[in-house]
Amino acid sequence: MSTTKSKTVSLVLGSGGARGLAHIGVIHWLEENDFKIKSIVGCSIGAVIGGIYAAGKLDVYEQWVRCLTKVDIVTLLDLSWDKSGLVRGEKLVNTLIGLVGEKLIEDLPISFTAVATDLKGQKEVWIRSGSLFDAMRASFAIPLFFTPFKLKGVDLVDGGILNPVPIAPTSGDETDITIAVDLNGPAGSQIEPVDVSAAPESRLSPLREKINRFIERLQPSTTSSGSRDWGPYEIAIQGFEAMQSTIARQKLAAYPPDTVIEIPRNACKTLEFDRAAEMIDLGYRKARMCDFSTLAGGR
Repeated sequence: MSTTKSKTVSLVLGSGGARGLAHIGVIHWLEENDFKIKSIVGCSIGAVIGGIYAAGKLDVYEQWVRCLTKVDIVTLLDLSWDKSGLVRGEKLVNTLIGLVGEKLIEDLPISFTAVATDLKGQKEVWIRSGSLFDAMRASFAIPLFFTPFKLKGVDLVDGGILNPVPIAPTSGDETDITIAVDLNGPAGSQIEPVDVSAAPESRLSPLREKINRFIERLQPSTTSSGSRDWGPYEIAIQGFEAMQSTIARQKLAAYPPDTVIEIPRNACKTLEFDRAAEMIDLGYRKARMCDFSTLAGGR
C-alpha cells in the first residue's frame, strides 16, 4: 500500500511479553508506507519497543534481539528471590542502556508515554518525563515475576494490569490517526519456532560477539542453564495474560482507535524472545493486512 500523502500517527503499543517483538514489524511497515509516527504510548514490552524507537535505536535493538538464544535470556534474568518478585530486572535494563545509551523522555524527538500501574493507589500512571529506562522498568514489572519499581516514592508494576492497550494518553495528540497494536488478539494457528542458532551470520556477526562479551560480564560465576523450571511463576504469567486479554477487549471498546492491529495471543510464550524473527515478521504481515484506505485522516 502507498498513501498519497504522509499521515501522522499516534501509535499505541500494547503489552504481551515476547509477542511484543511484533511491534517492530508493525513499525517497519508503517515507515515503508509513508506513515509518520509522531507519538508513541507503550505499555510493558510496548514501552520498551516504543521507547527505543523514539530514541532512534530500534535498528540496534532489533539486531540484538534477533541474536538472542534461550541461554542468553536466562542469563539476563537476575534472580532476586525477594517476596515481591522473582527477577530484579537490573541486568536487562543495564543491557538495554548499553545498547541505546541513557536517555531522558523529554529529550526524545518523538512524544513518548510509558504506562505503569500504581498498585496501592489502584490507578494508571503515565510517565512522560525523566529517565527513559526507569519508565520502561516500571512499565514491564509483571507482578510476582519482576520486583516492583519505585519511582518518585511510588511502587509501580506492569501497566497491563489496568490497561494492556492504553489509548487514552493519545487524546491530546495532534495527529491524523491513532493505530493500536493489541498483543492479546484471538488465538490463531500456532507459529512453529525456527532454529536460527546455526546460521552463519549468527556465529560471525561482530554485534553477536559484542553481545556475548556484555552478557558474560553480567552473568554470575556459575553457569546458568536454559532448562530452568519456572513452575508457579509461569502459571502466574498465564493467568496475568488471560486477565489482560479480557481487559484489552473492554478498553478497546471504550476507547476505540482508528484501527487495531491484532497479534494472536498464542503466537508465542511470554519469555520466548529467541523467536524474534518470527514475531517481527508476524507484526509486519498483520500491519500489511490492515485496510488503512478507509481512514478519514483527521481527529
